[in-house]
Formats: sequence, structure tokens, C-alpha cells
Amino acid sequence: MFYEFNWSSIVPSWPFLVDGLIITAKITLTAIAVGIVWGTILAMMRLSRFKLVSWFAALYVNIFRSVPLVMVLLWFYLIVPNLLQNVLGISPKSDIRLISAMIAFSLFEAAYYSEIIRAGIMSIARGQSSAALALGMTRMQSMRLVILPQAFRAMVPLLLTQGIVLFQDSSLVYVLSLTDFFRMATNIGDRDGTQVEMVLFAGFVYFIISFSASMLVNYLKKRTVS
Repeated sequence: MFYEFNWSSIVPSWPFLVDGLIITAKITLTAIAVGIVWGTILAMMRLSRFKLVSWFAALYVNIFRSVPLVMVLLWFYLIVPNLLQNVLGISPKSDIRLISAMIAFSLFEAAYYSEIIRAGIMSIARGQSSAALALGMTRMQSMRLVILPQAFRAMVPLLLTQGIVLFQDSSLVYVLSLTDFFRMATNIGDRDGTQVEMVLFAGFVYFIISFSASMLVNYLKKRTVS
């Protein structure tokens, strides 16, 4: 006996699915932006001549790259509310689960972005930095005005690829009972008895978005090579 698919829940539930997709987008875009900024700082710290600074950055990266993302999400879900309410005396008006997820993803992804950025910086010829110093620039100016612009141009495809992985991993916020796109789809499926259809539909949406982003990455790779 064949399974009869029932796709009737998708159209009426589309506004709720869009709300879930917005939460997923908020987490993804926030983590990408903060992760790249903090990851750039970490990368420069790892390349620092000061051993203590370099050691701290290396320890940070190794810790976050050695711990499962789900565990990091749970850690920050327990830490952030106490930090905001008991230490800082702030009662957040936003969903504390969303704030915790954004912080956890941002700090976690920064460890991966830092390694990509560090590799990009190290790929730039030392002569570039020497030439900048010879022109009277400081080391920080040389990094900001000469090295990083060239490194980021070459790193854009890798940074976007990591962003795609981040988008896919965002579904792990189910452990916080946060209603992102995937959880919203499964909740609707449980409500209407269309679990199979809603999971397949959610997977299809994730595929379309990820595949489109991958095509953009391939295009940028060709532009970078040329």
C-alpha cells in the first residue's frame, strides 16, 4: 500500500513558516557578521608577536573547535540569562533563547572563520607587508590597508561556504525549543498529521537556499581565479 502524500498544510501555514525562516535568517546573518569580525581579530591575535595574545587566541579556537555545537548552544542558554539578569541586572524583552543562540553561534563560528582568515593572511606574500612598512605605514596600517583587503578578496568563497554550513547547522536550535524554520515545519506537521510532508518540504527549502548559495560561491571562485 502506497503512502498518500498530503501537501495541503503548506499554503495555509506559509505565514508561520516565513516567521520561522526569519528567525533562522537572524541567527545565520548575525553569526556570519559577528563571526567574521571576531574571527578576524582572533586571526590577527594568533599571528601576534606577543606570546600571551597568540596563546589566548589559539586556546579559544581549539576549545570551540573541539566541542560539539549542540553543547555550546546549551552552555550559552544556561549562561546568558544568568549573566544578563543576575550580573548586569538586565531583563531582556526579546526571547532569551534567540539571544543565546545568536551569541553561541557567533562565538562558535568565529573559531572557524579565524582559521580561514589566518590562512588567507598567511597566503599574502611577505613582500607586501615589507613594502607597506617601507612606505612608512605601521604594522596595523599595513594589515588593515594592504594585507586584509587582498586576503579577503581571496577568502570570500571560503567565508560564504562556511556561511552555508552555518545556515544548515542553525536547525540545531531545536535543543533550545526555539521555533526556527525547521522546528516550525515539524510543529505544523505534528499538528496536522503531515510530519513526512513538512519534513520533506523543509529539506527542500534548505536545499534550494544552500544550492543557490553554492552556485554563488562557484561564480565568485571563477571571478577570483580570473
